Amino acid sequence: MAKLFNEVLGAEISIADSPERIVSFSPAATETLFQLGLGEKIVGVSAFCARPAEARSKRKLGSYNTVREEALDELGPDLILTVTGYQRDFAVKLSKRYTVYPLELPASVAGIIDFVTKVGLVAGEPEESRELAGNLLRKAGRLAKVAKLKSYVEIDLGGPVSFGAFSYITDAFRLLGSPQIYEGAPAEWLKPDLDWVAAQGPDLVVYEPKMFSRFDRGDLGSFVIAKGWDGLKASKHGNIFVTPGPLDFLAHHGPSFITEALPWLEGTLRTAKENIGS
Repeated sequence: MAKLFNEVLGAEISIADSPERIVSFSPAATETLFQLGLGEKIVGVSAFCARPAEARSKRKLGSYNTVREEALDELGPDLILTVTGYQRDFAVKLSKRYTVYPLELPASVAGIIDFVTKVGLVAGEPEESRELAGNLLRKAGRLAKVAKLKSYVEIDLGGPVSFGAFSYITDAFRLLGSPQIYEGAPAEWLKPDLDWVAAQGPDLVVYEPKMFSRFDRGDLGSFVIAKGWDGLKASKHGNIFVTPGPLDFLAHHGPSFITEALPWLEGTLRTAKENIGS
């Protein structure tokens, strides 16, 4: 039995050396567990745990901060994984009855790699987690600064949201050489001032639709007009891009952020640079 101190709960938590019945309410933790070869030990997930595809067949127990407690009691997990931020109060409540380990939301790309390591340590797979983290570190290290473009990112999380200094998304743009216009804001996320965004004249806009939404990428032009973005510098250069797929993409801090989202963002910045130069 391992005894791990958790800063969020302010308490020492006793966790089985190799938990056999894991519930994850964190999509990033769920993806990490599968990549560590622990998919068979996952007995329940949140409705938003969609990576990898196998996670979608796991029993759904609730959303980001809700749970059907009768189903949780039935499963009898020996470890529940959550994150901080929007799940902090949820984690504290669950910890009164279950073994819960809240993981800190990453503020940087390096923090995502640390997140992966911690998931493995808590789940009893230290060697595998460090190997996975090392592979991710090498992949991130191969990325290059593309161009110094003034960038704006907006994600639909039930309304328009952008990201400040405490976000790994902001850090990713900085690593690739194109600072995000809200990077100096002392927050993880914020509701953008669209008039201020327009006044900044971003060279590039990256938009992520709401998860599972039926966003019509073939009608981007009409969408840009509806958003009032047609007058932006980014629009005039053809530099408004929509993230791929129906799932959270940039808004997901699992391993695939480094293996999929960062390379996509690097390629998008290269395209934007070419568009401005043409």
